Amino acid sequence: MSQAALGKNPSGAPPGAGKGLSAGTLGVWGSVVIGLASTAPVYSLAASLGFVVLAVGAQAPIAFILAFIPMLFIAFAYRELNREIPDCGTSFTWATKAFGPWVGWMAGWGVAVAGIIVLANLAQIAGIYLWLLIGDGSLAENSLVVTATGVFFIAAMTYISYRGVEIGAKLQNVLLGIQYLALGLFVVFALIGIADGTAENATSPSLDWFNPFAFESVAGFTEAVLLALFIYWGWDACLALNEETRDARRIPGLAALISTVLLLITYVGVTVAAMMYAGVGEAGVGLGNEGNAEDVFFALKDVVLGPAAWLLVVAVLVSAVSSTQTTILPTARGTLSMAVYRALPNRFSTVHPRFKTPSFSTLVMGVSGIGFYVVMTLVSENILADSILSLGLAIAFYYAITGYACVWYFRRELFTSGHNFVFRFLLPLLGALILSAAFIRSAIDMADVDYGYSVLLGVGGTFVVGIGSLALGLVLMLLWRTRSGSLPFFRGESLNAETAVLVPDSPDATDARPRSIDGGLT
Repeated sequence: MSQAALGKNPSGAPPGAGKGLSAGTLGVWGSVVIGLASTAPVYSLAASLGFVVLAVGAQAPIAFILAFIPMLFIAFAYRELNREIPDCGTSFTWATKAFGPWVGWMAGWGVAVAGIIVLANLAQIAGIYLWLLIGDGSLAENSLVVTATGVFFIAAMTYISYRGVEIGAKLQNVLLGIQYLALGLFVVFALIGIADGTAENATSPSLDWFNPFAFESVAGFTEAVLLALFIYWGWDACLALNEETRDARRIPGLAALISTVLLLITYVGVTVAAMMYAGVGEAGVGLGNEGNAEDVFFALKDVVLGPAAWLLVVAVLVSAVSSTQTTILPTARGTLSMAVYRALPNRFSTVHPRFKTPSFSTLVMGVSGIGFYVVMTLVSENILADSILSLGLAIAFYYAITGYACVWYFRRELFTSGHNFVFRFLLPLLGALILSAAFIRSAIDMADVDYGYSVLLGVGGTFVVGIGSLALGLVLMLLWRTRSGSLPFFRGESLNAETAVLVPDSPDATDARPRSIDGGLT
């Protein structure tokens, strides 16, 4: 009889022993901060708001609201699964328990590849915006200087992540505070400009901004929602730190829901203020001006904030740096969990004896992010840009798998209560279906040679990078499958529906006994 059948974990330690991480470090606020910081709210708005307005004009606020819906639905799936299985492997662990090792491994890869790709983007943004603040800003156009600076930021954030989650959480409090200070001042000064008549394109708000039936183009609507959909990505970082959070079964899921709601308020609130100040016209500072689309804050900073305009540049820099660290945290814990359950080489499961962090996994994430960034920059900055555009495919991929995993894992008890029907069946399934549709539509659009900045193999470079990065995971999984060390995982022995996962006991933890395939306690 296998260890899994006996209710033991794959290392032979008793259930509740944990993986060696620093249990009980984060509370509700710390978890919320991690969730918010991971989305890089200032940079996300700066980089997406203009393109959303170009797609749908004055319907930008409702586009952000509609994109929030599947994120909220999937957040409920995360909450429900985390209550039963508070494992730092999140999507990997849950998908493996629901669908088996092959789907679980690919879900884990989706998390990892999304993290590696976004690290390159964040590093580049951090490098550019640092040098915009220094001298005449000309060094921001120097590719070598920007790349070297980006590498430094990844290395620095890797070191902080290596030293401990508590240090990182304290840093994130400061960095997130700077971001929200800048956003708050932007909104206040925009409203002052409207009130005193200095806003050239002041526009009165309209209920049509929130009318889901006012979209004039189906294609524009789809593009806007897809753009808006993925600026919410990152809130699930607080779930990956569940084993280092007090009351691991409750607080991470609560923090995820709070994070998504705060992001909705932030994005819609700032969007409305910007539209009221600048309008959606195509001239000057109008949000419909294509010249402003790549960074609306950079276009508006001087007219809105005047002498304090530099604060918005600092906020975008801080946003990118902050998200760099909070991207490393969850991805490193994901690969740690995969290694613990034999889905990766054992070395990935190494935990630093003093800092209680996944030391090897953290270093691998940092090195992988640096390697990907440098190689893409050397090959072509156009391909680097396309890799960022392709990010949505990996995000939709593992979020959708998580939604389906929630439904399937709890399938025997979905109709036993109103709570189970709504939060374990209806909402996760709807969220997964929406994200699946987004994945398919995005892939089709990305295959067009006019999509993105490069063409590879006769199709859009964005499609090749996006689908190719997921396919690479399939290749790596098959390679690992050939190694003897992988057999316990792929045979379903080290992790299956009945395995007691390696999560730490805590004074306020609920029953940690393993669950059977029908969701009942064994």
